[in-house]
Amino acid sequence: MSASDVLFDHPGPSARRRNVVITVVGWLLLLGFFGALFWGLRDEFTAVKLAPFADPESWQFYIIPGLLNTLRAAGISVVTSVVLGLLLGCGRLSPVPLLARVCGVLVEVFRAIPVLLMMIFWYYIAIYVLLLGREVAPLFGVVMGLTLYNASVIAELVRSGVHSLPRGQGEAGLAVGMTQGQVLTTVQLPQAITAMLPSLVSQLVVILKDTALGVAILYTDLLKQMTDLATYRGNIIAAMVFAAIVYILLNSALTALAHLVQRRLSASAKGSRPLDAERATDAANAGAMAGQAHNAG
Repeated sequence: MSASDVLFDHPGPSARRRNVVITVVGWLLLLGFFGALFWGLRDEFTAVKLAPFADPESWQFYIIPGLLNTLRAAGISVVTSVVLGLLLGCGRLSPVPLLARVCGVLVEVFRAIPVLLMMIFWYYIAIYVLLLGREVAPLFGVVMGLTLYNASVIAELVRSGVHSLPRGQGEAGLAVGMTQGQVLTTVQLPQAITAMLPSLVSQLVVILKDTALGVAILYTDLLKQMTDLATYRGNIIAAMVFAAIVYILLNSALTALAHLVQRRLSASAKGSRPLDAERATDAANAGAMAGQAHNAG
């Protein structure tokens, strides 16, 4: 008997008919809402206002440069966020109290400050302190803001992932002579990363979307370029819908890639026993034998 059989009763004929009616009515209301919305905005999707998206100059000077800048900022931020997040997460789990406390303070501070505020702060730091110039400063501000915020979130994912593992794994690793750092990096952290991969994918999608906040510091990403194109051609609604479609496609591709990586990792974990897994298993067996010997004594 499954848990669903215990907790819930299967719907009868009348309940199934009622569920079908509610589903059909819900879909009709939803389709009616979007139909009315597009009917009200039908003048915004005329051939004249959609013509800029078929113009090669729009792609050459607006869409492609904005898309490349979005991918550039997102790519750099993803790498720096993951690296810094892993370092902060491991720092919070460090046996050194001072290091754990410092990393904890950094995580809480970066997670509490709005991303846009950090972008603006680092934008002015780049201009007036680092003297990077107004061409590089927007990219620097976007990357720093996204990196610091998302690294703090990833650090919390690492910490929660490690804490969700069975406690005996760490104790078994220490029982066979491994240090706490070795247990964390070779036994616990690989398993935690695999477990937190779905949440990590969601955070990477957030990074890609939040690059649009760079418009506040004049970063020429996709949203900024589409806004300029709409101002020039007078098709603001169509341009924003086009930008939304591009963001949906990018995020869908990123999610599909992450799911592919997750399936590959799961398949490799089932098909082989890597060195870390063997060490973890040996450590667990040694810990169990030590516990039996202690109980016998």
